[in-house]
Amino acid sequence: MELPFAESYKMKVVENIRRSTREERSEWIKNAHYNLFNLHSDQVYIDLLTDSGTGAMSDKQWSAMMLGDESYAGASSYYKLKDAIRDITGFEYFLPTHQGRAAENVLFSALVKEGDVVPGNSHFDTTKGHIEFRKATAIDCTIDEAFHTELDHPFKGNVDLNKLETVLKKYPREQVPLIIVTITCNSSGGQPVSLANMKAVRRVADKYHVPVFFDSARFAENAYFIKMREEGYRDKSIREIVREMFSYADGMTMSSKKDAIVNMGGFIGFRHKEDFEKATTFNILFEGFITYGGMSGRDMNALAQGLYDGTEFDYLHTRISQVAYLGKQLREYGIPIQYPYGGHAIFVDAKRFLPNLPKEHFTAQTLAVELYLEGGVRGVEIGAIMADRDPVTRENRFPDLELVRLAIPRRVYTNNHMDYVAATIINVYDRRKEITKGLRILKEAPILRHFTVEMERV
Repeated sequence: MELPFAESYKMKVVENIRRSTREERSEWIKNAHYNLFNLHSDQVYIDLLTDSGTGAMSDKQWSAMMLGDESYAGASSYYKLKDAIRDITGFEYFLPTHQGRAAENVLFSALVKEGDVVPGNSHFDTTKGHIEFRKATAIDCTIDEAFHTELDHPFKGNVDLNKLETVLKKYPREQVPLIIVTITCNSSGGQPVSLANMKAVRRVADKYHVPVFFDSARFAENAYFIKMREEGYRDKSIREIVREMFSYADGMTMSSKKDAIVNMGGFIGFRHKEDFEKATTFNILFEGFITYGGMSGRDMNALAQGLYDGTEFDYLHTRISQVAYLGKQLREYGIPIQYPYGGHAIFVDAKRFLPNLPKEHFTAQTLAVELYLEGGVRGVEIGAIMADRDPVTRENRFPDLELVRLAIPRRVYTNNHMDYVAATIINVYDRRKEITKGLRILKEAPILRHFTVEMERV
């Protein structure tokens, strides 16, 4: 008999969660103005809002925290993190930040100015927000296959080289401060980028003398997919693949709350000393001194260990297999999702789930609310609400993909929880024809509105 799959860890601490009634959830989501960010955490049964900072740290990480050095300058924890980053990524220079969007803020303050364009593969919300806040423009150069959720393509996060080169030909060099490659590509469904594509982007970038930075929140998951799907890498270790990946970049931003499995932290890696020095002033201004950058010594210790935890094959196989376990159940029932399954989440195709709902009713947000009402499962909309308004016309932007992301925290839930999530989605799918009206906006912020938007039933 073939031995079945089992998790590569055992549990030492548990946290109780409470199941609520539909009547309670109906009142709670109404009081939250139909924004799932506004819910209290104890009003949620299974929380798949994000995989950022919600993972369970290992015993080695907790042990490392007890050895944190809280010195303001030159703490040993800083040098421990510096050594881990150099070992895993190959980058000699780095700046610690308190999380990923802080890393973007520091980097873009140094590099991006008004009127610039920043090409990349489906920039995520904070990335695009930081670019547009500086009155620059993010240009999506993702391959077309990414926008067909039913299509089986191993690397839907890839950059379309023709689209990229069109941008680089159109704009003068001084107007293109960098190319961003997001690994894995969150907005297209947690989809990986192949090493062949990274090499090709590097060649195009060198041709036009433009630096390449990786948005690396889920770089280890990307390396896992390369190992499993790309020819010539099956016998390579995750860390060998990671080192090759980063060899094609001039730098990286990192939300360590994802693949380094910490509750808080981030950093920027640099290949060139001049880039590091240019960003240093902004790091001190916005984050803190360059040897802590908004992080405590114990958090830096946990992050250093987490980089090693997160690049272990057995851990990655367990983590990504759980995502696929949920995806397989949904796909077998006929529920439309982004396929192949992403590394950190299942993305439900809301347009195909609720085809009769007008886009002006914010389809994905409506579906996310229905999943919460049905089973207390909290996901997040990756669609028109998150897309914000056009900064010039102020019209709503309706993206090609209208998704509900179910992001699975690392080492937190069991497959029994995934069974519950699947049943919740199936129940909503069975009554989908009854969902004929969606939501409308009552109040919104001028940028990154999805975090605080207030809505009501149409």
